[in-house]
Amino acid sequence: MAGADMEILSADQGDGVAGEAALAEVVPRATIRLEKKHPLAIRWMHWINFPVLFTMIWSGLLIYWNDSDNAYRYPHEVYRVGVGPVTLLRMFPDWFYTNRFWDMRYHVTEGLGYHFFFMWLFAINGLVYVTYLVASGNWRLMVPTMRSWKEAVQVTLFDLHLSKVHPPVRKYNGAQRIAYTAIILMGAGSLVTGLSIYKPTQVHWLTTLLGGYEMARWEHFWLTMGFCGFFLLHVFQVVKTGWNNFRGMVSGMEIRPADATPYAEERRDG
Repeated sequence: MAGADMEILSADQGDGVAGEAALAEVVPRATIRLEKKHPLAIRWMHWINFPVLFTMIWSGLLIYWNDSDNAYRYPHEVYRVGVGPVTLLRMFPDWFYTNRFWDMRYHVTEGLGYHFFFMWLFAINGLVYVTYLVASGNWRLMVPTMRSWKEAVQVTLFDLHLSKVHPPVRKYNGAQRIAYTAIILMGAGSLVTGLSIYKPTQVHWLTTLLGGYEMARWEHFWLTMGFCGFFLLHVFQVVKTGWNNFRGMVSGMEIRPADATPYAEERRDG
């Protein structure tokens, strides 16, 4: 047939049937397939968490502006990056709070209101997410294994163009497993440290366990900075990997090589 790749196979002559041939048409094999990557529940909780976490960070900055050290030498610049007595920078300079685009000064009550309201949404969404991972068995795809650490090094070297060895293609590679598990633990840490500085008297045992009120504030702040760093890296990786990866979190479907191991098999293998 014109325009189609096919192969005509000649059949052996059967007893008493001379010259009879059987024709078989070989259909070209597909090289790609459409596979479901993310369940609807995962996608909903992912996209719900984005505006919730953004609002938590924004309202936290409104609260943070109101703070200062005891001597009022560095208003709203309490935490710093430095080595020993040498300070490289403080969090955050005045221009960060007041510029031509926004003004964060004197909104501490507004920040507290938003922060404590969205705290509940953040906690509930996180609890439902973890519960779903456990109940559905999807945790097997996300929790790091021993090989994840080696694979994370391979992924990092490959992304930095320091190695030409392409890491194994899976739903979550080793670096993603470590990062996504860490972000869940960071979310739990943010809730625990936030509670300890919100109710330091009622949960004094928790505040003490975290090293005291000031240490709990320090831990809460740097967990927030960790979320910001993860967000920037996450967006960069999504842009880098292209539309196919983004499609998986929007529609749930992803285009994959036809011979790739199905994600369902990965989950069963653990």
